[in-house]
Amino acid sequence: MKKISFLFIYILVTISFSCSGPTITDDLLDGEVVFDPSLYNPEQFLVSAKYPIPTPADLNKHIILAVHGYTATTFEWQEFQDWSVTPSYRISQVLLGGHGRDYNAFKNSTWEDWRSSITSEYEKLIALGYTRISLVGSSTGGTLLLELVNSGYFNNHLHPKNIFLVDPIVVPSNKLQTLVGIIGPMIVYVETDQTAAENNYWYRFRPYETINELNNVMSIVRKGLENGMTLPSGTYLKVFHSLHDPVASTTSSVLIYKGLKTSSGSKIEVQLIYSDIHVFTRLNLRTKVTLLQKNNQLDVFNQIANKLN
Repeated sequence: MKKISFLFIYILVTISFSCSGPTITDDLLDGEVVFDPSLYNPEQFLVSAKYPIPTPADLNKHIILAVHGYTATTFEWQEFQDWSVTPSYRISQVLLGGHGRDYNAFKNSTWEDWRSSITSEYEKLIALGYTRISLVGSSTGGTLLLELVNSGYFNNHLHPKNIFLVDPIVVPSNKLQTLVGIIGPMIVYVETDQTAAENNYWYRFRPYETINELNNVMSIVRKGLENGMTLPSGTYLKVFHSLHDPVASTTSSVLIYKGLKTSSGSKIEVQLIYSDIHVFTRLNLRTKVTLLQKNNQLDVFNQIANKLN
């Protein structure tokens, strides 16, 4: 009874703070000013836009699509881009559909819209003649990549060489997130606690409609893992997950490990990282970054890069 009463009070408090529309100013990503440069300068982020007529030398390079998470932008993988100085591979930073625009564009987007940016760039690269393509997804970016595996998308397209997942969310750490479908119309949105600098790269206000979309795609992936999922032939997959992830429960990676197999029936690889931050590969704008956090980031960057050579 006490647990039920606490939950009821929590819901009432949440509703009292967010029962009307958010107050949005143009210094927020949620505003009408376009912040993400990939929208007005795509050739600096997408390989297909930067090299529309690739040379044989270009086509010989390994391409990795870097996919950010829910409410984020291409900024989430900029550190990997900046770190990567090798000429042997190139990174295509994908902005999820519906993201990087104003609040209403985000509010009206579906998880299928988010995913469409991934498949669009993937198919453009294939059409240009690239044959070595890998993908890395953080948080919901990883969830969307798992959904592509589950849906059989890669059965009819070039099989990716590698798929890397960083803190993929299949089960949220906050169990109250699943209640959004019930109380969503009353709460309207959830406001996140983030810095002024982070307001330029992540939505501060999360419409309940988009939280529902996130719950929906997570549910699809969970069911797929329960039924058993198989990677395309020749595709390697590894999961990296923060041991104390405050957003994506490590149960997510347990389900992935149990429910996903290689085409030969082998288990996929999972590495738990001693960390208490979500998407531990993104350190810019975080406060008090430790040496351990820097080493965790470099370890993953090196592991990804070494698989692309």
